[in-house]
Amino acid sequence: MYAKRMERLGTETAFEVLARARALEAQGKDVVHLEIGEPDFDTPKFICDAAVEALRGGYTHYGPSAGLPEVRQTIADYVSRTRDLDYGPENVVVTPGAKPIIFFPLLACVEEGDEVIFPDPAFPIYESMVDFLGAKPVPLRLREENDFSVDVDELASLITDKTRFLILNSPANPTGGGIGRDELAAIADLVRDRDLHILSDEIYSRILYEGDHHSIASFAGLKEKTIILDGFSKTYAMTGWRLGYGVMNPELAAHVTRLMTNSNSCTNVFVQRAGMKALEGPQDDVDTMVAEFRRRRDVIVEGLNQLPGFRCKTPRGAFYAFPSVADLPISSKQLASDLLEKAGVACLSGTAFGAGGDGYLRFSYANSIENIEKALERIGNYLEEAGLRP
Repeated sequence: MYAKRMERLGTETAFEVLARARALEAQGKDVVHLEIGEPDFDTPKFICDAAVEALRGGYTHYGPSAGLPEVRQTIADYVSRTRDLDYGPENVVVTPGAKPIIFFPLLACVEEGDEVIFPDPAFPIYESMVDFLGAKPVPLRLREENDFSVDVDELASLITDKTRFLILNSPANPTGGGIGRDELAAIADLVRDRDLHILSDEIYSRILYEGDHHSIASFAGLKEKTIILDGFSKTYAMTGWRLGYGVMNPELAAHVTRLMTNSNSCTNVFVQRAGMKALEGPQDDVDTMVAEFRRRRDVIVEGLNQLPGFRCKTPRGAFYAFPSVADLPISSKQLASDLLEKAGVACLSGTAFGAGGDGYLRFSYANSIENIEKALERIGNYLEEAGLRP
């Protein structure tokens, strides 16, 4: 007998598809992996060296639930500098990965029956957590014709007296789209006087190909309402290190810290020290990685747009291409399955990211150009052999 709430808990399809792909590889099938959302680069050496130094220096015991003071100060300084705001360590909670900064603030602020507006399509854990808490998920559709940005008028139509949280993600997974400064200013005007919190997922803020990154927290009156979610996984190729953080008002930070105490005790302390060095050290590896992602983006977008029935916007950030396949006589879910089983290309159906992803596929171009070109060739051959045309 299990708790009824477990029926409301979702998952990440990327890991399920990865498991299927690994099973096919074990049977001898060659698979190009474009499904999983993690950089294919090594963690920079100076960060690894910092972790080893911390281990040898005795950072092997419990730390404060909110994070090591010096790490929180470093994060506060970094976020203050990059968002043009003034934060202190009292605003920062360090967590094992960034997902707790989705779950814990919602858990601290949202009651059953409250409404939470979240982007659609989007990272599936947003909706999963809202459902799990017994709140009402309210999808905000991100449309291709709007470059997958937020339609402020549509957002305004969704806000009610029960709205307690608004989730934003820019640059975005899975679309690669972003919210421009003008749209953020309009959103700020819309929510400034409302009794709600904003979760601003900025995990891809450093992986941006055009323009500057803007945080809604930087607009007048929004700092206290906004929880900035960020971390080290994407920027520094540290997915397996599990290191994220949230920046929020001190009262909420205290509640999130208590949730950390009750769930994880603390975040790995030698990993925190390595993360501190990541922010303080040279950023050349980040710049190199982003430049390579840009090259790959251009290759995959051009290639996808040459495939019959595919139509792909050029992503502004992150490392995902999100082409429409709605003109093909096959569902996106079936197409993604067939590409894995028959073509040896692992990708995700847009439906893995919500109802708004129906008719789309997501390709992670965190793979070599050689493998991206191989995948494009395989997709083209599959479409021809299957007779799939618009």
